[in-house]
Amino acid sequence: MAGKVTAGSGILLVTANVGSLFEDPDNLQKTWLREFYQTVQSHRPHFIAVHCQEVGGKNYEASMSHVDCFVKELLSSDAMKEYNRVRVYLDENYKSQEHFTALGSCYFLHESLKNIQQFDFKAKKFKKVVGKEIYSDTLESTPMLEKEKFPQDYFPECKWSRKGFIRTRWALADCAFDLVNIHLFHDASNILAWEKSPSVYSGTRQKALGFVLDRITDQRFEKVPYFVFGDFNFRLDTRQVVESLCSTATMQTVRLGDTNEVDKLIFRESENDRKVVLQLEKKLFNYINQDVFRENNGTLFLQFDSELSCFKERLHELEISFPPSYPYSEDSSQGKQYMNTRCPAWCDRVLMSATAKDLVLKPENEEKNLVYDNIGPNVCMGDHKPVYLSFRLTAGAGKWCQRVEKISA
Repeated sequence: MAGKVTAGSGILLVTANVGSLFEDPDNLQKTWLREFYQTVQSHRPHFIAVHCQEVGGKNYEASMSHVDCFVKELLSSDAMKEYNRVRVYLDENYKSQEHFTALGSCYFLHESLKNIQQFDFKAKKFKKVVGKEIYSDTLESTPMLEKEKFPQDYFPECKWSRKGFIRTRWALADCAFDLVNIHLFHDASNILAWEKSPSVYSGTRQKALGFVLDRITDQRFEKVPYFVFGDFNFRLDTRQVVESLCSTATMQTVRLGDTNEVDKLIFRESENDRKVVLQLEKKLFNYINQDVFRENNGTLFLQFDSELSCFKERLHELEISFPPSYPYSEDSSQGKQYMNTRCPAWCDRVLMSATAKDLVLKPENEEKNLVYDNIGPNVCMGDHKPVYLSFRLTAGAGKWCQRVEKISA
């Protein structure tokens, strides 16, 4: 399937919030896997990293058995048979509230890939990768990764959250790099997100992402290029989006009788029989014309996607040319429809350090080998569309990296 390593190693990085798959495994899982396999067959990578969030779904206690079936299918499928070395790390230990993140990181190595190693964070050296191994339950004791859940005081209004990150480190030929699976906090209320620009939620995400970046670049280990890909839960600036969509509308505020708290905001056209343009509630974002978020891949709204701006020195991204990745309908017959629960946004991203961007954008890395896109644009993949970055790591890339020998010393 894959080409020779000497021509450069094909890398495929995928992020997928898979919570929906385990709510309706009979319908969604087959479609999801088919689209994923097609992406693999289209790009023919040597190294695949799949970072999953919400493994087991919202009802994880009842759904963890579906996770095992999903992983078994991935490992045994014909589409993946040439990937003879696999590492799967599933945080399934939901009984451990202080540690559980519901993250899953899966890595597939093609049989033609000879010169790859994985870092042991305890021994502080790289080790050869052999065979297929699955780790779950107590990932805290696995030396081949670092896993942390965000401190409780990062989300005081939430009694329990599954948000955190998992980090692995790899060495391919003369180049080492970190792969970080991340899940940041969501917007709990559209009303609260609208009240301030930027919203209180974006501040919480900024704090958590800063925590991760500080952690993966601290003094404990040699610094290497890093890719951070997952569900960042980045949202468009709700206040600015509403002002843009409803610039000529009048706003009606409906309050709860007992607390005087804002319950809903209704925006009506000044004329045209005062037709409702947008209705906003805690978990409702019902706009009259959803097509605006799909037209031209929603690029009109990228101006309101600003949560990365305070990290512009530390995190980089290729140009986005796909529609907002969330919140899609979970109806298996609806592939392009958004749910009316949240304002569509690019929650799922592949970000990288400046040194990692240099690897991706090397002059000899032809444009046709460089793709940043979503998976399953026309079919239902759950409420999130997976997002991927495909590129080639060319020979001699090590001049952009720390030498593996130096790191292993």
